[in-house]
Amino acid sequence: MTSVRQLLDGKSPEVHAVAPGAAVIDAIRLMAQKGIGAVLVMDGPRLVGILSERDYARKIVLHDRSSRDTAVSEIMTAKVVTVSPGEQVEHCLQLVTDYRIRHLPVVEGGQVLGVISIGDLVKSVIDAQRRELDQLQQYIVAG
Repeated sequence: MTSVRQLLDGKSPEVHAVAPGAAVIDAIRLMAQKGIGAVLVMDGPRLVGILSERDYARKIVLHDRSSRDTAVSEIMTAKVVTVSPGEQVEHCLQLVTDYRIRHLPVVEGGQVLGVISIGDLVKSVIDAQRRELDQLQQYIVAG
């Protein structure tokens, strides 16, 4: 089984975040520049929320609000589902399924260590299945 820590070890350690008072347009620009679907909302070192493309679409676009005049704190998801580095991929997949989310901040001792996405989780499962299939094929051929 693969742990969240192992997933983070294979990723860039960079965490993309904005302040709660930042304009939504700045957060959206950051997501576009980095090719990501969500940014963490940090008040100094403290995680206070997450802002996703879904939040933007549902709370800005559908309500005809201005992304220039709206603060991130007004539309962010404040109840952030997080995981610790010791969690297993299978548990994380259950969380993203149950909560219908795509990003999980990894937090340990109140410090954000990184973010894993549903894509990271699916890739991990596919890689594990590939390794298992290769082992089974080697066993059959050797037997």
